[in-house]
Amino acid sequence: MTTATPSAHFSDTYRPGKIRNRVLWTLQIVLGLFFIIASGGPKLVIPNTLMDNAPENLTIPFALLIFIGVVEVAGGIGLMVPRLCGLAAAGLSVVTVLAAATQAFIADKPEMAIFPLVLAAIFAWIAYERRATIAALVR
Repeated sequence: MTTATPSAHFSDTYRPGKIRNRVLWTLQIVLGLFFIIASGGPKLVIPNTLMDNAPENLTIPFALLIFIGVVEVAGGIGLMVPRLCGLAAAGLSVVTVLAAATQAFIADKPEMAIFPLVLAAIFAWIAYERRATIAALVR
């Protein structure tokens, strides 16, 4: 008895519909610009000011602040590159979950964790919808 094996997996061939694709690209561009300009950019351009204005219970090493800025800017750029958008969304999902954990447990402000958690859910959805791009990078 022989079994037929499909030549491509479901995740390799899935493509979102036209409207969903437009919604995804709109979100990716808006969130990408947000992470480049408003989130990661200041960490790279004015890190000393951010360190000086940080609350006492949220002091992080200077090198970590720069690293987070680089990761956020790279993720924002990756969201707008068709081949990298799925991987960038997955990475930013992890970064935003860590940001929520930092707000909730280190800064002791769990109410501030809501926004990063919403972003994490959006990024997870984008990564899921763009899973074909992740599979293409793996091959």
